[in-house]
Amino acid sequence: MDAKENLLRVIHHDSPEWVPNGMESAFWIMPPVVERPSIAGRDTFNVAWSFDPSIETGTYPTHNGHPITDFSRWRDQITIPDLDGIDWSGVAKRAHSADRHTQLVVGFVEMGIFERSYLLLGMEEALIRYQTDPDEMEKLSAAIADYKIALIERIDDIANLDIVWYGDDWGTQTNLFLRPDTWRQVIRPHTKRVYDCMKERRILINQHSCGKIDSVFPDMVEMGVNMWNPCQPCNDLVGLKQQFGDRVTFCGGIDSQFVLSRPGVTPAEVRAEVRRRIDEMSEGGGYIAGPSHSVPYDQKLIDAMHDEIRSYGRSIYE
Repeated sequence: MDAKENLLRVIHHDSPEWVPNGMESAFWIMPPVVERPSIAGRDTFNVAWSFDPSIETGTYPTHNGHPITDFSRWRDQITIPDLDGIDWSGVAKRAHSADRHTQLVVGFVEMGIFERSYLLLGMEEALIRYQTDPDEMEKLSAAIADYKIALIERIDDIANLDIVWYGDDWGTQTNLFLRPDTWRQVIRPHTKRVYDCMKERRILINQHSCGKIDSVFPDMVEMGVNMWNPCQPCNDLVGLKQQFGDRVTFCGGIDSQFVLSRPGVTPAEVRAEVRRRIDEMSEGGGYIAGPSHSVPYDQKLIDAMHDEIRSYGRSIYE
């Protein structure tokens, strides 16, 4: 069994032979739309970004760099990227180079509805408006979702995607950014439309959402999510696996905050964390091992993690 077949068996809970070490066999397709610049400047929604080489991601939203400054005029102030005016030849060339026999083609779609809304409005204004003007925020969410759907359709038409990694961070370390009822009123309906687009095209949905989001996890399952990353341990991962493990594949979960990046942690402790997470999450398939966040780590700790996933992740199904 090769890595592609094993990964598909994991996703479909169909007797895999090993726990994958991350998205084995994934072939990534990046759209030619600048949702987050790599240097200081503006993205294709006209949001300003600053650059600091000392921070993890390099760029971050510029203070007061949001283009919507008057919420009553958001339709006039929003810039929706023109997908017809973008050069897609690089995507076609990249997709042509994929080995479909051994690789799964994964489209990368970041800055989902909630993230894009606060980038457009500024975080404080967005959080206020979600509470005071949910009906109008629902209309803004619809406009963002329309663009996301068109983007996914365009990438899929060119690249014939197997999976979409769809990013939208909904949680802090302790709870959702929004009340669950507000999330269900404003975010869920249009996230479901994005999901429906992928389901109609037979694309597997890999929802990325950091933070504690277990209060809306049943909603994600009901909408048809296939995979969830990065499974941060601030959620009840064991409980979610017990309740939804036959329908969802969990990707990540190896504790970044309190193990991998904890000062003084040892490779032995990392290996113990890997074994614990595999024991908790791998029964029946549906688990892809990896860190609960992508941040820089000590190389000896990452080497220990990879080695333990490879060895213990293969022995668990024997």
